[in-house]
Amino acid sequence: MNIIEKGGSNRTESQAKSPETENTSETRYSVSAGLAARLNVLGLSLAFSSYQSGLLYLIGVKPDGGINIHQMAFPRPMGVHRHGQHGLSIAADDQILHLQNVLEPHERMNDIFDAGFMPRQSEFTGRLDLHDLGIDTEGRSIFVNTRYNCLATPDMRHSFREIWRPPFISALVDEDRCHLNGLAMQDGRPRYVTAVSRSDTIDGWRDRRADGGIVIDVDTNQIVCRGLSMPHSPRLHDGRLWVLNSGRGELGEVEFDRNGMGRFVPHVFCPGFARGLAVHGRFAFVGLSKPRYERFEGLELDARLAEADSNPWCGIQIIDLETRSCVDWLRIDGAVSELYDLELLAGHLCPLAVAPGTSEAASLVTVPKPG
Repeated sequence: MNIIEKGGSNRTESQAKSPETENTSETRYSVSAGLAARLNVLGLSLAFSSYQSGLLYLIGVKPDGGINIHQMAFPRPMGVHRHGQHGLSIAADDQILHLQNVLEPHERMNDIFDAGFMPRQSEFTGRLDLHDLGIDTEGRSIFVNTRYNCLATPDMRHSFREIWRPPFISALVDEDRCHLNGLAMQDGRPRYVTAVSRSDTIDGWRDRRADGGIVIDVDTNQIVCRGLSMPHSPRLHDGRLWVLNSGRGELGEVEFDRNGMGRFVPHVFCPGFARGLAVHGRFAFVGLSKPRYERFEGLELDARLAEADSNPWCGIQIIDLETRSCVDWLRIDGAVSELYDLELLAGHLCPLAVAPGTSEAASLVTVPKPG
């Protein structure tokens, strides 16, 4: 196991102190012995967000073979979405930030970084409690507008334009009623969403955390899976719908019958509030957070952890879907205890990201190459 405990706020191998974590214990990172080799073999790196710390984390492999942790401050980062050949978009508080990798395959920054994600566009929405994020076939941002219980896209004049709403939500209103959170895109369009309940009253979802969770088919408006506990991060991979049943710490899939109705089949118990999922080949990358007991008490996750004689994790576990076991991991201890979303950066082993308003964003100027 490798321990990483470096200081600094916007450097590699760093542990930042954000406004939320200032004057608390330091953040410590530890990784499994095989993590660097696995990322190298798979040819990818990781990006994950923490609204608690206000940081986007990029986990990669340095040229010398060691794990590199790059972090950059963004305002309340939530949904993270990789799209196209160069794009990386982030739902960040009152806006959606669009970054682009400005490096060619043979280029490096500081002789280390093989991808440099620079801010290029921003769409201001106001504070809508943005959650999951996607980009559709027309290049539009599609985001989960949790505050207004809908899927939405930015609007040139207004804060947002509604594009879909669960059929049980009776009005477009500023009330988080069902806690819509997760979005699975399919062929550049929204296909499935998750919600904590089907409540149509303000904050009604909090009373349904144990077993009110649902998956909705956006195409048909049908609830296709019920009985979940605070589900998050629906993801389609090779024709299968994977979901994190967060309140029970489960990674599983929704198995559909011939009528299009599904049931959740758990595959693996993960020791934490599971949130943030990406699948690559036979491996699932699962984000874990420590439960907020003052708000989420009484979930089955508590009993599952006690039964396993385990403390809750904050970090990432890589699950082999064939053996249904954790094969590599990154763990975070100390000041940071909550993550939100996770994305894979295929083709890049050691990326960095730059936030708007920084000196790096202002000073680095790139131009298209001729031809």
